[in-house]
Amino acid sequence: MAYKEKEIEKLYFSIGEVAEMFSVAPSLIRFWESEFDLIKPKKNRKGNRQFTREDIDNVRTIYHLVKEKGFTLQGAKDMLRNDTQAVKDKMEMLDALKRVRTFLIEMRDNLH
Repeated sequence: MAYKEKEIEKLYFSIGEVAEMFSVAPSLIRFWESEFDLIKPKKNRKGNRQFTREDIDNVRTIYHLVKEKGFTLQGAKDMLRNDTQAVKDKMEMLDALKRVRTFLIEMRDNLH
């Protein structure tokens, strides 16, 4: 039996990596961290933020509300305060629908 190397899953991401995922400046991530209780990255001994996948999902939720939906910061806070899970569920549904749409477009293009 051949040795198969296990893929290493990254546990923590730097603020620069998170900012790059969303094409925003690290300062915006720091600002959102101060504004929203939802984002709570751990800090190492040097004080560098270490974002988990859960933190990144929370940043994605805030990004969706503020940047994609055009909510004000207060509006986004109100939405999250009222029902964070409903917002995340809607985001997941929208992502799934976008993937289906992309798939269907690829299928259509392959038929021609």
